[in-house]
Amino acid sequence: MRITGITTHDVRFPTSLHADGSDAMHPDPDYSAASAILHTDGEHEGHGLTFTIGRGNELCVAAIESLAPLVVGRDTDDLFSDLGAFWKMLTNDSQLRWVGPDKGVIHLGAAAIVNAVWDLFARTQDSAVWQLLCRLDAAEIVGLVDWTYLRDYLDPAQARERLEELAPTRAARVDDLVRFGYPAYTTTPGWLGYSDERLVDLSRQAVADGYAGIKYKVGANLERDRHRLRLARETIGADVLLMADANQRWGVADAIEWVRALAEYDLFWIEEPTHPDDVLGHAAIAGAVAPIRVATGEMAASQLVFKQYLQAGALGVLQLDACRLAGVNEVIGTLLLAAHAGVPVCPHAGGVGLCQYVQHVAAFDVVAVSGTTAQRMTESADHLHEHFVEAIDLHGGRYWPSSAPGYSVELRADSIEEFAFPTGRYWRALERSR
Repeated sequence: MRITGITTHDVRFPTSLHADGSDAMHPDPDYSAASAILHTDGEHEGHGLTFTIGRGNELCVAAIESLAPLVVGRDTDDLFSDLGAFWKMLTNDSQLRWVGPDKGVIHLGAAAIVNAVWDLFARTQDSAVWQLLCRLDAAEIVGLVDWTYLRDYLDPAQARERLEELAPTRAARVDDLVRFGYPAYTTTPGWLGYSDERLVDLSRQAVADGYAGIKYKVGANLERDRHRLRLARETIGADVLLMADANQRWGVADAIEWVRALAEYDLFWIEEPTHPDDVLGHAAIAGAVAPIRVATGEMAASQLVFKQYLQAGALGVLQLDACRLAGVNEVIGTLLLAAHAGVPVCPHAGGVGLCQYVQHVAAFDVVAVSGTTAQRMTESADHLHEHFVEAIDLHGGRYWPSSAPGYSVELRADSIEEFAFPTGRYWRALERSR
């Protein structure tokens, strides 16, 4: 079977109309997906996407199209036989690497393609991506990772040894995952643009739904933050974890002062308190606001950045993003780094398609890499799931692992037709109404 072409779509949803997704840095996001569909001369297609919040989504589509010649024409047997070599080839093109490396629009485009290849591979094996990964032996998993910039912190042999130690008990953890699900927290009540009434109503519902924790956006106005978190804590009670997310809003000194002013609401973590590239700034904040944990990672561009966070003791919760990193391979590298450091992974999923992705990431982590759900929760946001062919199973405050073949991010054809930008029915009607 050969890959014969790639179709791309710029799909944007008008979430800004109701302040869904709003935070201190992004008050008007339109959740968007740059989609890549791999076509073959066989019976299967591969589906991947990367996530943005509106303007600039077309740049990610262009990045996918720039990378397409590296994939189109490839024999899938050759491709699937060494997906580690494929990842290195795709992310190290001698010319495209100049507009990275390992970050930005090109890296986001690579994520869409890498994830589409894994989706295609899993479909040919009639397997969900997490199940496929959990069937690989330790050497195969280690071989998927580019260790060039990592081995000074974690030697591949050490990573392999950890995987081998956990391998005999994988089946038991798969059984537990299927029986008990994977714990989740929700961001749905906490968007910054929501009214007090909506915050309270959605928080009350989240508690009733059984979520382990609820996250609220902060950072625009301190007194307003104190008011909202006081309402939140009164609504959810003392037993539900409360997290705050500043979305990079502060400098280091401001972050320390602001978080200390919110500490009375018993924060479990403060998320993205400052610029995602400021590793040492995060370390300073972590030391100053303990025992409140610093959580970050949704904007961390690569496994190399996560290595530095872990080396510096700069985070207490690692929040990797399944398509900010360049797809499955780099996610695996980051999971191995976190396990080595003993830092829990709580994947980012506040965006279109991310809940679909991270159910696989979390399942693989608990089964094969960390071996535990202790101190781990996967983010959930109750937006836009209806636009995917495969519905996620999220109930009782837990993710229930998919058994459908692939990576769960195939967009519905009618959703693409409705929300493709700028030619979809929704956007054409909006333009006519102006």
